This record gives sequence, structure tokens and C-alpha cells, in this order.
Amino acid sequence: MAATTVWFIIIAFLWTGYFFLEGFDFGVGVLLPALGRNEAERSVVLGTIGPVWDGNEVWFIVAGAATFAAFPEWYATLFSGFYLPLLAILLALIVRAVALEYRGKRDDASWRRRWERALFWGSLVPAFLWGVAFANLVRGVPLNAAHEYAGTVADLINPYALLGGAATLALFVLHGAVFVALKTTGEVRRRAGRIARLAVAAAIVVGGAYLLLTQLLYGKPVTWPAVAAAALALAGAALANARGREGWAFAGTGAAIVLAVVTMFLALFPHVMPSTIAAANGLTTANAAASPYTLKIMMIVALAITPMVLLYQGWTYWVFRRRIGVPHAPQQPHTPQPVR
Repeated sequence: MAATTVWFIIIAFLWTGYFFLEGFDFGVGVLLPALGRNEAERSVVLGTIGPVWDGNEVWFIVAGAATFAAFPEWYATLFSGFYLPLLAILLALIVRAVALEYRGKRDDASWRRRWERALFWGSLVPAFLWGVAFANLVRGVPLNAAHEYAGTVADLINPYALLGGAATLALFVLHGAVFVALKTTGEVRRRAGRIARLAVAAAIVVGGAYLLLTQLLYGKPVTWPAVAAAALALAGAALANARGREGWAFAGTGAAIVLAVVTMFLALFPHVMPSTIAAANGLTTANAAASPYTLKIMMIVALAITPMVLLYQGWTYWVFRRRIGVPHAPQQPHTPQPVR
């Protein structure tokens, strides 16, 4: 297998891990106003992601760094053509991070409400725009013969891309609702389960429409099994949630997200950024890659570091594996950290 193909798979793996882990963070942020009816409940909801959200964002950083090093021309063209959407995502992630850290710094209800609104928008915007961005990658964008973006921001706002944004938002909201139900007790758990029953219907309709359209327009024979498996995973998540089996429901929503990302990357390969002007103008794993020596050195570093990162993050989830509820909520607001 060519080194460029291996690195395409690695980058696909990193983005898949990011959407699986950060997806429920986004969902929790969007659902905070609906899940938390008072200060104690909101502290519980935020406590579900308090120990892990910053570790989940590392996957995004590593995916971006790997793209820059392995496929520098892809990185350059992507950030020049998608400049405004990616800037909006980065600003939203910054606002979200600050909101999570600053919400509990003052014992002031209006202060907390402002940061909770910031957290809501800081979660909703990237949850939607990531879907728009990846849908445009699959669809293709106007690239000229020099592999430079020749379009405008308006070219990125098309029905297929907007459907992709709605699909990721629906999937992440469902993923977040199921995660909160899995990690909490009492009324918050029951409320999250009820919201998940509504969210799964939206995810099946919107997400299913997007994956089916992707398969019909840009798919390959190899992507049909992934699309079918994603549909089965969502159906399984709906059934498990209805029966109160949150662990299986979370496995189902996670599998649906993973399979959706796999479908997009399989549909994309061997391109990394197709051109809608002329097929020859598109960026592929071959013409966008770094030198073979660079890819070799990066492979050695990745093989050395990745297992340690996975072990550390797995240990973090194991340590904070227990459910939390209102009795565990702090009496005075502070940066959310659940009690084990």
C-alpha cells in the first residue's frame, strides 16, 4: 500500500475519532438549555463532559497537523477556499472553551446564563459547519489548473452542503442526548432519554437523506455497506434508547457517526479535494502529498505516539465512568468537575 494511501487512512481515522468524541460534546452544549432546568441540573449536564471535552478536541488538532504535514497542498487549498467557514468554526470553538471554563467563575446567575448562551452557540455552529465543509469536500469545489480555489463563499452554500450540515447537527444532538442519559441519574437521565427519542427521529430522516443522497450522487459500490450499516446502527440506537439501554444506544449513535464519516472518505478517495471545473484540476492523494521521506518520518512518529495518546484517553474515560446526578452537583457553581 502506498504511503499516501496510508496517510489518507490515518487522517480519515483522526477525523472519525474527532467526530465520534467531540460529537457528543457538541450535542451536550446544544441541549444544555433543554436538559438543565435549574443550576444543579445544569451543573450535572456539564459535569458529563467536564473531564473529557478538552481531550476530545486534541483529535481535531492532530488531524489538522497531520493534514498539513502529509498533504500540504490539500491543507493550503482547504484553508484558503474554506477560510470563512473554518474561521467561524475556530472562533466558535474558542468561545465554547472559554464558556466551559468561565461559566462557574462567579456566583452570579446572569453571568452563568451569558456563558451558557455562548456555550450553546459555540457548540451549534461547528456542529453544523463541519457537515457543510465535509459535504463540499465530497461534492467538489471550483479548483483551477493550479489547484487553487476559484470560487466564493456562496459556492459553499448549496443544498447538498446545507443538508450535510443539518445531518451532522442532528447526529451530534442525538449522540449528546444519549451520552447524558448514559452518564446521569434521576430526572436529568429521564429527560435526556425523552429528548433522545425525538432526536433519533430527526437523525434518521435528515441523516438518512444525506447518506442516501451521497451514495446516489458520489458513492461507489464499496460505500453501500457503510450506508446500510449506518442506517441499522441508528435503528438499533432508537430501539435501545426506547428500552432504557443507554450503553447500547450510545454504541449505536457512535457507530452511525463513524460509518457516516467512513462513507464520506470512501466516496472521496483517491481525491482529497475534487474540482467541479475539471477533473484534472482536483487534488488527489498523489499530487497533494508531501515527499516520501517526510511521510516516512511522520509514520515513525505516529507509531510511537498514537498508542500512548489512546491509552491516556482511554484511562481518562475509565476513571470518570460512573454516573452522576443532582446529589453530586456542587452547592456553589464552579468549573464543572463530576464527583466519582
